[in-house]
Amino acid sequence: MFIPQSAIPFYASVIDFCSSTKNLQKLKQTHARIITVGISRHDFIRVKLVSSYSACAQMLEASFLFSRTNRQPTFLYNSLIRGFSSLNLFAHSLSVFRQMLVACKPIDHHTLPTVLKSCAGLSALRLGRQVHVALLANGFATDVANSNALITMYSRCGELASARMVFDRMPERNSITWSAMMSGYGMHGNFGDVFVLFEKMINEGMLPDGVTFIAVLTACSHGGLIDKGREYFEMMERIFRISPGLEHYTCMVDMLGRAGRLEEAESLIVRMEVEPDEALWGALLGACKIHGNVEIAERVSRRYTRAD
Repeated sequence: MFIPQSAIPFYASVIDFCSSTKNLQKLKQTHARIITVGISRHDFIRVKLVSSYSACAQMLEASFLFSRTNRQPTFLYNSLIRGFSSLNLFAHSLSVFRQMLVACKPIDHHTLPTVLKSCAGLSALRLGRQVHVALLANGFATDVANSNALITMYSRCGELASARMVFDRMPERNSITWSAMMSGYGMHGNFGDVFVLFEKMINEGMLPDGVTFIAVLTACSHGGLIDKGREYFEMMERIFRISPGLEHYTCMVDMLGRAGRLEEAESLIVRMEVEPDEALWGALLGACKIHGNVEIAERVSRRYTRAD
């Protein structure tokens, strides 16, 4: 069959578009057309298809095509590692990483953040430390994304001292860095350190974002610090012009619910500008159950039913 010279770059561009937009239906249609045209066995096209199916979280198809691809560059392994990790299939993600090492493929600065995320998901501290050594050996110690991933991994594994050591040694930090360290302190009950770090962040001229406030509000909720929670919630819009999202409202409802302030939590939901989701209603219903407030629970159930 005659294949026009322009067919391969054309279909490669279409696959890239499917990948960037995560348009699975268009990707499958394009794949079918590629088979019809007769270029599905072309290595460059297979590489593109593996990457795109991974981006669309279709790991069965991605893995099959990967196994049939002769050319398996680093970025293709990265695509599989990232795809499995995005679905919380952390063991599969690390398995691909091991295959990559066995195949003697070089790692790049995109490889290890996702590997560290998988280590964090499995609380695999020993492997995480080994990845940290690999990160240093490959010269990625000053890369912000890699250092952020290290902070999260150490925090999830309960190694706050190691997380803070990475944080303190970073020559450059972004809002993700600060939020990751705050979340680490918060998840282990070091609420005071969360607020100290928030103040330090502001004093150093770094603006917080929505993720930062989720970390701070979660600390307020778990610490039962209602007044402080209200203060930070109001601060979001008044000072930093950040509109609260669902996760911020859920933190507030959870905080108020834990303290038994169910009417205030209900009133907050009624006034909010975004549509409540299942997690938000669930937070209030859970608090009603704990505090035995049948009246509000019934009202919430009616509202939730109407929303459905």
